[in-house]
Amino acid sequence: VQLQASGGGLVQAGDSLRLSCAASGGTFTSYRMGWFRQAAGKEREWVAAINWSGSSTSYADSVKGRFTISRDNAKNTMYLQMNILKPEDTAVYYCAANSGIAFIERLYRSASLYDYWGQGTLVTVSS
Repeated sequence: VQLQASGGGLVQAGDSLRLSCAASGGTFTSYRMGWFRQAAGKEREWVAAINWSGSSTSYADSVKGRFTISRDNAKNTMYLQMNILKPEDTAVYYCAANSGIAFIERLYRSASLYDYWGQGTLVTVSS
């Protein structure tokens, strides 16, 4: 499956932004999906994950209550609604697909277990 992330940009602290991840070439509902981010000079970190149907979601503590992950299986697209953005949210955001139905933390938090990755979209939050 091919993933295309979009929606990044330059915003001010406190603003909102919505990222999209469009999937093609595969059966979208076969995948758990996740968002990761990588700030300059730091390791890639898990942000959020969603199960195949959208009924289960999970978030990193750093974004819980501010970010919302969702998916529209009819459109083969996943989203990340980011509210109350902070300068520390500045990073390249990546979407990823992880084959499987089970929504288990050890499976969706580990970047190494994801099969497909989008190209990344840059989010810059100014103070």
